[in-house]
Amino acid sequence: MVYDIIVIGAGPAGLTASIYGRRAEKKVLVLEGNNYGGQIVNTLDIENYPANYHISGFDFANNLYRQALDLKIEIKFEKVIEIKNKKIKEIITNKNKYLGKTIIIATGSTYRNLGILNEKELVGKGISFCATCDGNFYKGKDVCVVGGGNTAVSDALYLSNIVNKVYLVHRRDELRADLKDATLLKNKKNVTFLLNSSIIKINGKDHLESLDLSTKEGENINIKVSGLFIAIGHVPMNDCFKNLINLDNSGYVIAKENCHTNIKGIFVAGDIRTKEVRQLVTAVSDGAVAALEAVKYLRNK
Repeated sequence: MVYDIIVIGAGPAGLTASIYGRRAEKKVLVLEGNNYGGQIVNTLDIENYPANYHISGFDFANNLYRQALDLKIEIKFEKVIEIKNKKIKEIITNKNKYLGKTIIIATGSTYRNLGILNEKELVGKGISFCATCDGNFYKGKDVCVVGGGNTAVSDALYLSNIVNKVYLVHRRDELRADLKDATLLKNKKNVTFLLNSSIIKINGKDHLESLDLSTKEGENINIKVSGLFIAIGHVPMNDCFKNLINLDNSGYVIAKENCHTNIKGIFVAGDIRTKEVRQLVTAVSDGAVAALEAVKYLRNK
């Protein structure tokens, strides 16, 4: 079977693309290597999406997934290994091979690691990348959040209502997060800010025990914590196409607002695309644009 559109990724951008493609009466396949919903499922409360003033990321993802299923969109949970650019494009997964006239890449990104010794060994043993997933394990304990953006501040706010104390570690002298949330966090009595600081050592054998920090002034600090939540950004998930599609220096797909890549018939949507703003609203916008551009390509082919 040859699909009109194959979407790689079932996050907000990918599922939106599939919905727009299906509504244009195209044969659409969605391939997802993990779970549907992408990073948004870890967001406790979405406040900045138009007409949905308060909705959890989990509920948003479920609604989008059900909408795709209601349209009879075919969704398969298989990891894409390779894309072959032919007249009819080939996608190789860990289970099968699929043929498509067009492809929409919506693979998104994954969590960035600190790259410190003992980090990988203690993931799940005190180190986490999702405060809303694992925060309750640390009820009444002291924890640390590292990062200065919206995710880090959101995680620290969430944890401050559960744990005894939150240390927020950020390498710069000011936060990059939205002013509203940053102000809320600064008013929390159980939050301690450690700015101009970096984690240099993670201590613990079977579980996290403490962290060694270094400040820009050369001071060394040790904090005893039971949990470390890492929120220092994301890494683009480009393994299956990095040798085919043009990427920028950070590994994101080079594409303008029309979502065209350097390969005809291959489009891109969501956080994997080069852009100034990576938000839920821009992800679904990309999904709609990419699908409509794919439909236009098919019509003019």
